[in-house]
Amino acid sequence: MAIFKGSGVALVTPMHTDGSVDFDKLKELAEWHVEQGTDAIIACGTTGEASTLEDDEHIAVIEAVVKQVNGRIPVIGGTGSNNTKHGIELSKRAEGVGADALLIVTPYYNKATKRSLVAHYEAICNEIEIPVILYSVGSRTGFNLTPDLVKELKKIPNIQGIKEASGDIAQVAEIARLADENFALYSGNDDQVLPLMSVGGLGVISTIANIAPKQTSEMAHHFLDGNFEAAKNEQLAQLPLIHAIFSEVNPVPVKTAVSLLGKCEQNYRLPLGVPEDKTVELLKREMTAYGIL
Repeated sequence: MAIFKGSGVALVTPMHTDGSVDFDKLKELAEWHVEQGTDAIIACGTTGEASTLEDDEHIAVIEAVVKQVNGRIPVIGGTGSNNTKHGIELSKRAEGVGADALLIVTPYYNKATKRSLVAHYEAICNEIEIPVILYSVGSRTGFNLTPDLVKELKKIPNIQGIKEASGDIAQVAEIARLADENFALYSGNDDQVLPLMSVGGLGVISTIANIAPKQTSEMAHHFLDGNFEAAKNEQLAQLPLIHAIFSEVNPVPVKTAVSLLGKCEQNYRLPLGVPEDKTVELLKREMTAYGIL
């Protein structure tokens, strides 16, 4: 049974001017996503600036989203680390505050071998009971989850899916051959949702869903329901806006886009900072053309 089907939003983390988490705005965002038809919320992923959060803040963000959603849709906590002991601690704490599943990115910087990577995930999964979604994003981590590695990791009982963000459709197709009722494939790239779903993917863990939640969920469900023309039209309509929100390093532009909708302040934690003026103008132009501003 899949953790979710459709669109899971990789949620931004609203912050005050002093950099502290704005929990009021966070709860409002979570509620808005439920109302808009988002199928799952991923709290404390890359787009949520998790790498800049202290552990207590990290868990508090996940807990706040869990409480606000109150079981209406799955809440998935991002708990990946390049320190296995730290990953175990974050994962246990996220499970303890009610996360339905976890998104665990591959270790970064200190690259693992095949054997040690499997041991890393086994060590984490042995300490928790909830499902785990692998996250492969070599452009960020320097480590690519190959189909052979996925095949090995899939043997761990509570590993039940992968967010695939390699951008390599040939690799995606090979991983899709491993998908079954106990292992789901999700796109990690907003501009490749339909290509991935065409080989058996169940949806997307999305950045653009932060500003177009209803449209992104509908696109995925159109495809799942066999309405391929409607899904294709939405995927193509989103492309200029997708290019805009990735015109600087994620999540800088998309958080600014959320602020342009009036749903959070345009505050970041260093080393992230406000985007260039030209990026803001591009966002305004493409959000207006898309019809959300």
